[in-house]
Amino acid sequence: MQQNLIIKENIPLRGLNTFHIDATARYFIEVNNYEQLTELIESGFVDKNPVLLLGGGSNLLFTNNFKGIVVQIRNKGIEIFENAGNTVWVKAAAGENWHEFVTYCVEKGFGGIENLSLIPGNVGSCPIQNIGAYGVEVKDSFYSLEAVDLKTGELKIFYHSDCNFGYRESIFKSELKGKFAIWSVTFQLNLNPVVHVEYGAIKQELEAKGIENPSIKDVSEAVCSIRRSKLPDPEILGNAGSFFKNPTVDAKVAEKLRDSFPKLVSYPLPDGNEKLAAGWLIDQCGWKGFREGDAGVHQNQALVLVNHGNATGSQILTLAHRVQNSVYERFGVKLEMEVNVI
Repeated sequence: MQQNLIIKENIPLRGLNTFHIDATARYFIEVNNYEQLTELIESGFVDKNPVLLLGGGSNLLFTNNFKGIVVQIRNKGIEIFENAGNTVWVKAAAGENWHEFVTYCVEKGFGGIENLSLIPGNVGSCPIQNIGAYGVEVKDSFYSLEAVDLKTGELKIFYHSDCNFGYRESIFKSELKGKFAIWSVTFQLNLNPVVHVEYGAIKQELEAKGIENPSIKDVSEAVCSIRRSKLPDPEILGNAGSFFKNPTVDAKVAEKLRDSFPKLVSYPLPDGNEKLAAGWLIDQCGWKGFREGDAGVHQNQALVLVNHGNATGSQILTLAHRVQNSVYERFGVKLEMEVNVI
């Protein structure tokens, strides 16, 4: 049965990526249901062209036009399909907006992802990147996902242990990159949640509001307030959020760095290593607020590279390399890009 699958040609992507980079897709397809996706796969079109799966466009930097097929997953739906005791499982379609989904869960009293409020993007992208903020990562509440094999059209379930989650990593960024389209994600959330407010900024925000026993809604609102004060709104200033990962180093390396830089910002990890604050390292190299043409570093958060209007992806990438080089020269630490460069 034909699902009126429409393949468009030479489609501008500026409005479909949060960096607002001018780029064009040779082919563009919007998929709203499973039948359309399987129809696309069965057509053989994906076998003949490179494929880019596009969600909210929040973790991409286009440095060229895309000469293959951009497939935007736009399916919708949220289902509360089981609960037992203090636990509830919530399944969301990949095309649902991530922050709207978080807000939905918070309003329902389902705890576990409130610290991830206001992160741009869609639900389907969150496990790929294992998004995280303020002491919480998606993997902490992740139960399973459904993904469509782009070769066969088969719908496969991946459970937590199948995903190889790491710091901003998953199997979908490595060996399965570009091989599956995530179709839905199921989260295991709490009806009597224990809030995570250990992160200093959240604790300070709650104290400033005089809140001593915060609810998940209080935490969500605190996170939103912090993010709005520090991070630019992609609708106003093009960006992809954190451009670099926080680097992990051996504890001895961190101690040696502290000898030279006593104010070094770092966090101990369970494995004995330490995570360094990439934003602090970049700031110490003098990049905060830097601008060259329309490519720049945000004035309030050095971890965020921005497009002031008409920067090209190549100009943003060149700036990123300059930042990486300066941090390495001063601290001997290599910064890894979090953003997917196309």
